[in-house]
Amino acid sequence: MVLNVLGKAMLIEAVLLLVPLLVGVSFGENSYLSFLIPMAGLFAVGTPLSFLKFRDKSIYAKEGFVIVALAWIVLSVVGCLPFIISGEIPGFFDAFFETVSGFTTTGASALDSVEFMSRSIMFWRILTHWLGGMGVLVFILAVLPSVGAGLMYVFRAESPGPSSGKLVGKITHTAQILYGIYMLLTALEALLLLVGGMPLYDAVLTAFSTAGTGGFGVHDGSIAYYGNVYFEMVIAVFMFLFGINFNIFYLVLTGNLLKALKSEELLVYVLMILTASVVIALNIMNSVGTFWGAMRYSFFQVNTVTSTTGFSTVDFAEWPALSKGILLFLTVIGASGGSTGGGMKVARLCILRHSASANIKRMIYPRSVVSVKFEGKTLSQETERGVLTYLILYIAIVCFCVLLLSLDPFADVFTNFSATLACISNVGPGVTKLVGPMASYAGYAWYSKLLLSMVMLAGRLEIFPMIILLAPHTWKKG
Repeated sequence: MVLNVLGKAMLIEAVLLLVPLLVGVSFGENSYLSFLIPMAGLFAVGTPLSFLKFRDKSIYAKEGFVIVALAWIVLSVVGCLPFIISGEIPGFFDAFFETVSGFTTTGASALDSVEFMSRSIMFWRILTHWLGGMGVLVFILAVLPSVGAGLMYVFRAESPGPSSGKLVGKITHTAQILYGIYMLLTALEALLLLVGGMPLYDAVLTAFSTAGTGGFGVHDGSIAYYGNVYFEMVIAVFMFLFGINFNIFYLVLTGNLLKALKSEELLVYVLMILTASVVIALNIMNSVGTFWGAMRYSFFQVNTVTSTTGFSTVDFAEWPALSKGILLFLTVIGASGGSTGGGMKVARLCILRHSASANIKRMIYPRSVVSVKFEGKTLSQETERGVLTYLILYIAIVCFCVLLLSLDPFADVFTNFSATLACISNVGPGVTKLVGPMASYAGYAWYSKLLLSMVMLAGRLEIFPMIILLAPHTWKKG
């Protein structure tokens, strides 16, 4: 059953590789083999797997987590082949790092420059952001309704946030609604960028990268390359929008505006961005000259870090310590649950706050019954435990990764800490010069890049699928 779903995922990736191939043809590039070879391999393996028959069609939590973790690893391994075959990223570990960074919408790059890339390879590199933003398997649920039976656990395992559920009765319809909103917002951003004068190719790929909250740019200078305030504000607004829980958009579209505006997570998310933007603007105002000039940079960078997109218009690694500290805090928190952004999620922050407050009350009044509520609903103990377990695993992975990265002589401990947070939160650039917005991860050794690739996957998949995949008990019968 697991292999059957993996086979369908491989066939979908084979079809998607056709898109950059056609882009290469339209630009007159000789990039056929770079895409045809992995396509042939995917069809050869995926076709027989997709026709496998099995008796038990029930998918439970364990199977859902395993399917998601295996699918993302397999698709990333195959997805890096166009880079290797074309010779544009010849090393496997660099190509794998770049592909994982793309699919997980991290935006961390193993390359010092990207402007040498052909149009087709660049298109594939950034298309991975758009596919990974909403989820590869959610995409399969949206385009192959017949696959949807019993895949609620797959949807939950791949969807970001402390809890996820159906918007409507059927999970396939939920996937279609989510992707409909996703495509609409992507098209709207591309259109607005075109209106402002951005070239079509750049506008489409920038919209892909923003929608997936990824951060891969067409140019080495990221968004700073254009030096255009209009582009910056359009992108900043859409980074903000893609960092919002997509359930909010569904409520607005169905006429439940008041219910949407009452969302605690949305309120905290908005206040967090506005407060951080103003404080950073005041902190960097002396170096910029004016408050509004400082707000231009702070608002963009706060949104790019909070939404975990990773675009840049300035080298914030050179900002004062307070500003970098705020950005580091936002790196950990990230975007809203149910968005395309990464990080620990605003929803978990809210739940942890409510849970801490409730526990303090229980200590003061031992006989009282104190419940934890979020978004007007009483949370189950299972959800509370899940959030706390996630926090413990998050801290453990960060500590373990920083220690292992310390074996690599490339960087100091704080740079390793910043890089780890940026990868597990799927932000991309760190807050130090070596891995900052104007730098890359190219200096790390191959084993460090492999480790950070696994950390990126763990961050995008909310840790649990990767842990469950590697747990020995998962593979025991019974």
